[in-house]
Amino acid sequence: MTTTQLASNPVLRVPPASPAGAAAYFGAALAFHADVSDVAAALAAGGDPGFVVLDSRSTESWDQGHIPGAVHLPTALIAEQAEQLLDKSVPVVTYCWGPGCNGATRASLALAELGYQVKEMLGGFEYWAREGLEFETWEGGQRRAADPLTAPVDADDCGC
Repeated sequence: MTTTQLASNPVLRVPPASPAGAAAYFGAALAFHADVSDVAAALAAGGDPGFVVLDSRSTESWDQGHIPGAVHLPTALIAEQAEQLLDKSVPVVTYCWGPGCNGATRASLALAELGYQVKEMLGGFEYWAREGLEFETWEGGQRRAADPLTAPVDADDCGC
């Protein structure tokens, strides 16, 4: 490509990072994030998954639906209640509503500042439900059909 073609190409206007730079960035991203499918697989494997799942939303949101076994601790209460509910030697995976919400990011920051190892679950509760995974409400367990735009319809996993 010529310099003029590169300058007009919105993808390549800023060149890609070097392979070493990309490896460092993506490795760091995986240290900070987990996705819904991986969290679900670890929880479904039985036994101790090695982490605790934390729902950082309000009580009203929790009642509307939450991941089975999650700890409920709204972000605003983390500073005063985290040490009563969480063990600092166990990593915490936070979630909030979904990709349009940064509540899990704020919760992760608050926990990290208190000395917890933490990852944020990408997709939040929205993608948990959209992938057809079981969730609990004040009425009991529920499950929705998997959304074919977010989860494979005829396979156990996406193969990622």
